[in-house]
Amino acid sequence: MKQRQQPQLTLISHTLCPFVQRAVIALEEQGLTYKKTDIDLNNKPEWFLALSPLGKVPVLVVDDDIVLFESAVIAEYINDISGSHLLHEEPVDKARERSWIEFASATLNNIGQLYNAKDEMTFSDSIRQLNEKLAILDKNISEKGFFTGEAFSLVDAAFAPVFRYFDVFETFTEFNGLDRHLNVASWRDALRSRDSVIKAVSPDYPELLTQFVASRDSYLAELART
Repeated sequence: MKQRQQPQLTLISHTLCPFVQRAVIALEEQGLTYKKTDIDLNNKPEWFLALSPLGKVPVLVVDDDIVLFESAVIAEYINDISGSHLLHEEPVDKARERSWIEFASATLNNIGQLYNAKDEMTFSDSIRQLNEKLAILDKNISEKGFFTGEAFSLVDAAFAPVFRYFDVFETFTEFNGLDRHLNVASWRDALRSRDSVIKAVSPDYPELLTQFVASRDSYLAELART
């Protein structure tokens, strides 16, 4: 039987976008060949605006003529064309995993609030909200390595960029309470050392993220600049 040829894949990206990281992790997990093109979101090229209905990354161009957008959709497409199992096949289990992927997106929103917080009080409130989410996660994570067990999934791909933020932020500040979530801490370590997660960003990502935060008008920016 003739093996189906992999479609040509071009991922439109931004160097710091956590949602792009999800797509890259899925591509790397499946060993797919792809091209990645970074753009400046502050100066979006006309060709990109013509491609992206929402003007956001990631965008995946398939065979030069089909455009997919939204990271969860792209990651599931990558899983489907690979014939892999980064999501459960059982409908209820798949729905549960999709729910936690949405939870990861909500957690990323909290991180956005964190680095945009204007003062220490607002910053502390953002930490409180993040700790509440991590406490919920801590009760729902498998103790066998990854979110659902020993097998890596798209839930892991969704949360890896969340923890990468903390890896960088912790170089210039402390986060009270994060060490209380022991299951999350073990999971975070497992994700940090995963090859696909490492390859999802460039080697200068920590420096670029620090520069991005330091350029904000926020409490965390002051800490990043010291």
